[in-house]
Amino acid sequence: MSPKERSRFDELVDEVVEALPERVRDLLDEKPVFVEDRPSVEVMAELGLGPSEADEICGLHTGPMATERSVDSHPEVVEAIHLYRDGIVACSGGWSPWREPDEDGLMIEGGGVDLIRAEIRITLLHEVGHHFGLDEDDLERLGFA
Repeated sequence: MSPKERSRFDELVDEVVEALPERVRDLLDEKPVFVEDRPSVEVMAELGLGPSEADEICGLHTGPMATERSVDSHPEVVEAIHLYRDGIVACSGGWSPWREPDEDGLMIEGGGVDLIRAEIRITLLHEVGHHFGLDEDDLERLGFA
């Protein structure tokens, strides 16, 4: 990703956060949100994935979920949300909008800033959902998968 694309992506993250409901923004003020190009090799290994699959990962919630914390717990892993630029851009179809026929001849569209912005929002809310103990099935039902 070029420095210009990286900068534009980070601006989109700021736009998305500003547009979130105040309660969600307040929650994000309490925990770090890291915006990185891709997961580290170590994170990929922990997920049971190879380095070539890094662009399939849009985000990650680390640390204990709110439903698992207690007053006397001392988490070894700091709770944080990670957003991965390469995965989000790839999942969105890239920076440039495109249109092409699918195998049935129907036109499909992808790419562009609007889809990247939407995927940032979905990914961020997906990871916030993990904070509250929601699993992948719960998040899919809510439209955040």
